[in-house]
Amino acid sequence: MNKKTWRIYVDSSVVSGVFDYHMPERVEQAKRFWNDVNSGKIRIVASDVLKEELDVAPQHVREFFDDLPESQIERVVSTSESDNLADRYIAEGVVGESSLNDCRHVAAATLAEADVLVSWNFRHIVKLNKIYRHNGINKMLGYREIEIRTPVEVIYD
Repeated sequence: MNKKTWRIYVDSSVVSGVFDYHMPERVEQAKRFWNDVNSGKIRIVASDVLKEELDVAPQHVREFFDDLPESQIERVVSTSESDNLADRYIAEGVVGESSLNDCRHVAAATLAEADVLVSWNFRHIVKLNKIYRHNGINKMLGYREIEIRTPVEVIYD
């Protein structure tokens, strides 16, 4: 039986996690996640929001992402619809205005209908009350709910 290739939206914390040396366990988990990408088990959904964040990241982080096989990356771009959804998350108080990019990630993953959004951002994205609130707004506006997890939760065994 063939296993499904997951379409997983990533934010910049997942890319930089490979270099998070003050947290060795996270580095190991991140490497396992990216090995699953390189082996074709996971297909990355990458938005222009990720590109904007990587453009100001350290060079080694940018190079790591640039070295991924292009065949494993599905690129999506922000639209007025995704911008409006992100703005709505802010207006509804899910997070403050300083966390707009976090909302842009959730909106992009929602509209791209990614299987999962993965992040190491435990403050604004991977936090149960934030997940419920993002998804509550999604449901209210007629969008599907988005599954939000850490990379370790989607690694193949």
